[in-house]
Amino acid sequence: MSSTGKKNQHKQEEIVSMFDDIAPTYDTANRVMSMGVDISWRKKACDLSFEYYGKDSIDKIVDVACGTGDMMGYWKKQAHKSGVAIGELVGVDPSIGMVDVAREKFPDFNYHISKATEIPLEDASADILSITYGIRNVVQRQEAFYEFNRVLKKDGLVVILEFMKDENKTLLKKMRDVYMHKILPYVGGFISKNLDAYTYLPDSIESFVTIQGMQAELEKAGFEMVHTQSFSMDISTLMIARKK
Repeated sequence: MSSTGKKNQHKQEEIVSMFDDIAPTYDTANRVMSMGVDISWRKKACDLSFEYYGKDSIDKIVDVACGTGDMMGYWKKQAHKSGVAIGELVGVDPSIGMVDVAREKFPDFNYHISKATEIPLEDASADILSITYGIRNVVQRQEAFYEFNRVLKKDGLVVILEFMKDENKTLLKKMRDVYMHKILPYVGGFISKNLDAYTYLPDSIESFVTIQGMQAELEKAGFEMVHTQSFSMDISTLMIARKK
């Protein structure tokens, strides 16, 4: 393995270890810090995806970086509301701690302990693949997008919710940054007893890619964009792309 490869592997292992550590308090910290607003973002992502996919029956939805399983729960709930039948919901995450929590919350779903770049599923086996607030934690992001393409059926959807870097700083966005850098880390750190983990969040956004940059990466991996939308002062961005 090259020195760059070893560095990337070490960085990825550090991130996974961090999530193992905060897994028991992750849900509580998320709800407090987002004041529950992320629930509406997740529901919107599910509803729009069902509209764009346009089928009443879906064989498989895969949630990568599934964490404690919240997004999988919303896929199931919103599918029921929309009259969409889902054959199987699959969670994929490299953090054993996170998946242990998910299994307790949602024992009927299937899980794999695995990285986003090595999803243990067959080619063209999934209808929809989502990753919510997780792609920022994938060191080899472009490789992950190629893997998402491999796993999805033709015309399948990749659904991304994420905190994106924004180089166009309006007053509202500067206010958002103050919250992200000066308040959020201490709230999350207090709940989880791990300040470093919640300092990592705003720092990782600043070093992340822009919406335009991610769109280019998705297109390079064989996707075409069908929907982009930002929520709540551009705090969160939804991107839906279709496999060509």
